[in-house]
Amino acid sequence: MTLPHEVCYRALRARDARFDGRFFTAVRTTGIYCRPICPARTPRADNVVFYPSAAAAQEAGYRPCLRCRPECSPQGGAWRGSEATVARALTLIEAGALDEGSVEGLAERLGLGDRQLRRLFHQHLGATPVAVAQARRIHLAKRLLHETELPITAVALAAGFGSVRRFNEAFSAMFGRPPSALRQGRGSGQDPDVALTLAYRPPLDLQSLLQFLGARAIPGVEVVSAGGYARTFQLKGAVGRLEVRPVPGADQLRARIVTPKVTAIGPALARVRHLFDLDAEPEAIAEHLGLDPVLGARVRAHPGLRVPGAWDGFELGVRAILGQQISVRAATELAGRLVQAFGAAVEAPAPGLTHLFPTPERLAEADVASLGMPRARGAAVRALATAAAADPHLFDPHGAVERLRKIPGIGDWTAQYIAMRAARDADAFPASDVGLQRALQSERGRPTARELSAKAEAWRPWRAYAALHLWAADQENS
Repeated sequence: MTLPHEVCYRALRARDARFDGRFFTAVRTTGIYCRPICPARTPRADNVVFYPSAAAAQEAGYRPCLRCRPECSPQGGAWRGSEATVARALTLIEAGALDEGSVEGLAERLGLGDRQLRRLFHQHLGATPVAVAQARRIHLAKRLLHETELPITAVALAAGFGSVRRFNEAFSAMFGRPPSALRQGRGSGQDPDVALTLAYRPPLDLQSLLQFLGARAIPGVEVVSAGGYARTFQLKGAVGRLEVRPVPGADQLRARIVTPKVTAIGPALARVRHLFDLDAEPEAIAEHLGLDPVLGARVRAHPGLRVPGAWDGFELGVRAILGQQISVRAATELAGRLVQAFGAAVEAPAPGLTHLFPTPERLAEADVASLGMPRARGAAVRALATAAAADPHLFDPHGAVERLRKIPGIGDWTAQYIAMRAARDADAFPASDVGLQRALQSERGRPTARELSAKAEAWRPWRAYAALHLWAADQENS
């Protein structure tokens, strides 16, 4: 990624929030790196160097600013969408792929060699995958120290460090002081209830996103209202609960996570980011799709429309199969019956949150068709459950559509839909969807799947966002 010094310096002098997270400013005279919006006095142009990521600045020997807190900046950068492999790798790293795995294993999951992966990271982020993962751990730990009362030991484990000693060493090397220095004068509690803010790049059409999720919320597992989202989950072998609400007056969401396992906090935050598509680049997407004569007006009328993600790939896959050839409401009711029949009840239910979604192992042996669906659809659910139980990487971004198509009962529409929401493929596009075809209906009738696919070529690499705009148009016109 090329960072023109003059452009970055102008943004720095103006403290332009649009550039927050796109680059980081390192000051040679202080050895500190900052966000473009840092309130500190602007350094001289010849004393600063700009980096495309916090990890690159840290790898160059600079320390994070304690005043503007780089760990709180929106994630992503101008390169997102132009290099899909790096975006997919970051998605996996954010979910903890390098906390327990290796760079070689990460590269294999992405379908390329580890040397090529390192080259791409240096090209687009200016840092190695390991440095990016280490920066993620340090940033999460610092946020937990600032925003929660978790004890130091719990912070270390939650951030992905294997031991408190390694955490103390890494933190002291980065900040020149131990983690306990940030806790002076403050207590250290044991409450498993953790609340953290997640920044995003505006605009964000949160109400449209919540309406989409609400129409498809699984009874007993999810509750969606105009004010936010809540659900049950099981991560790292522990049952937990999540609540997400907007922060008034800020481009942030607040995620409240209740779990007895602190190691589930990091993965849960990553899933929230994906569920709400918080790492999207709305300006770049709107600029590209806005040029299209069909989509342009819709994009301008609905700024910040995001692709709703999925908390869990298997859960979304089952929900997609249940929704084949029936209405959204009917599929939602069917999903509720499935949860009541095969999902585990939670010990301390909250209003509307009574069960966990069934595991792949449970549904692989269940008589799903007995709930009232065609036998073939029940067999497809069991086939997906069997595949998910056998392959923990079934819903990885690289090659998801091809892997899913091999499962009996999953056609191109279902595979593309799952890839859009679960595998976070911004270019997935279910061209055979009736709603998409209906949204582009003209005097000549509806386009075929082949005609729609040809039309959508101009929307790459953000065809999934184009699909959301078309679905919204179809809903408004119905």
